[in-house]
Order: sequence, then structure tokens, then C-alpha cells
Amino acid sequence: MPNASNKVRFLSPKPPVAVKRSYPVGNRPLFIFLPGMDGSGLLLRPQISKLANNFDIRCLTLPADDMPSWEVLVSETTALIEAEKQAGKQQRQVYLCGESFGGCLAMKIVLEAPQLCDRLILVNPASSFRQQPWVQWGSHLTQWLPANLYPLSVIGLLPMLASLGKIGRDDRRALLEAMQAVPQHTSVWRLALVRSFDVDQNQLRGIKQQTLVIASGADRLLPSLAEGKLLVKVIPKAEMVLLANSGHACLLETDVDLFAIMQERNFLTDKSLVSSH
Repeated sequence: MPNASNKVRFLSPKPPVAVKRSYPVGNRPLFIFLPGMDGSGLLLRPQISKLANNFDIRCLTLPADDMPSWEVLVSETTALIEAEKQAGKQQRQVYLCGESFGGCLAMKIVLEAPQLCDRLILVNPASSFRQQPWVQWGSHLTQWLPANLYPLSVIGLLPMLASLGKIGRDDRRALLEAMQAVPQHTSVWRLALVRSFDVDQNQLRGIKQQTLVIASGADRLLPSLAEGKLLVKVIPKAEMVLLANSGHACLLETDVDLFAIMQERNFLTDKSLVSSH
């Protein structure tokens, strides 16, 4: 089994149009996005224009052929965050946002290196994977699919991953392309990682950061609402935001505004961020 990687990296997405920044480039807080199973780091795209006004954004990307263990993935991502945090003229605050698979990674990072994270955002984290028996069964089945059927299975999974009617055409295409770019063997590996996710409630009680748990009420893939309720009960400073009609890949939906959610919940560490929009 592979246990070394040294390939993960950060993307620095550019907003689609020029934005007026509230902070000098070197002083803006870091917004670090840890992606879902696609590992592309590209599916934050609908949120970029709003976030880029006030944050220096980094999106983790996992090469399609990379299959690190949790330990290696946590270590390498932690090193990337540390380097980014020290790159500015002053120590910058870090907003760590993990979606689905990335939510599991975010929890492990915060527990391993709590000093690197000031705010934690968990979007439909896949920590609920074990609560969905049919998903576990399907994850095992993936490795036995004939290679020629695997791309079709990805297409068939799309309605489970997202409320497609709430996502723009370009973003639907981006979601499909990101999923199809993950080879079958890599998908099997990442599913195995999620199955082995082992952070327990006692560990979660040790998370001291203010935490925002975003749960989709119409998630057809995972029991995200139930998981959100559990997390806010266990994590001391956690608060849940319910997106009642959203699907699993809610950050792609046109009516979901992550920055506005943070503003409304007084989640921003600097009041100038609140008044800048």
C-alpha cells in the first residue's frame, strides 16, 4: 500500500472579475479549502468572487494518481498551511474549510496541529460515512466494477452528489469533469480512507476553534443533517447552518453564498470583514 505522497499542493484561484480588496495582499486571512472526493480543489469556484474580497484563498489539490495514508495526507497538508501562514508579513489567521472528504481531513488537521487554524468550517463532512450502510456497500463495489463501466457509474452518481437543478450549467460540467478525472483505483483508495476515518467524540470535544457546520437537508448521499446535529453537540464551539433544500455538493449551488453565511453567523474574526460587503 502506498504510504508516501509529497505531491499535494495548493492552488491559488483567481476571481472571475477584479475585486476591491479590504486587506493588503500580505495581510489578508487565509481561506484554505479542502475538497471532496474529486480532490481537484476546483469546485469552490462559485464562491471565489465573494471570498476573494477579503481572503487569500488556497485550494488543496490531490493528484489523481496519489494515494497517501491519512497520516501522510495530514502531515503534508499541515506543512503547506504552515508555509502559507508564515509567508505573509505577519502571522495571518486561517479559516480552514473542509467539504465532504475534506471535512474529515480538516478535523484530523485541527486535532493534529490546532495552532494552525483559527476558524473551522465543515460542509457536509463525510465523517457520517459509516452511518449510511448502502454507501459503504457501494464503496466496496466500486473496486469490482469493470473498467469500462466505471465512467458510467460516475455519471449515475451525479444526482446523488448534487441537486443538479440548483447548479449552473458550467458548474455541472465542472463537477462531472472533476469526478471523471479521478481514476478508479484512486477512487477506491479515497473511499477506503473515509471508511477508516476514526476520529471519536472524545477527540472532537478537544476542538477549541469556533466551528461552523453546514448541513444540507436534501443530501441524498450522506446523512449530513444528522451528522451536523451530532457534531454541534460534541464540538464545544460549534454552530450548525441548515441548508434545507441543498444537496451534498452545496457550494456549487447558485443560491448558496458561503461568505454571507459567515457574516450572518458572526463567524468572521475581524469586524472589518463584516462591513466590507
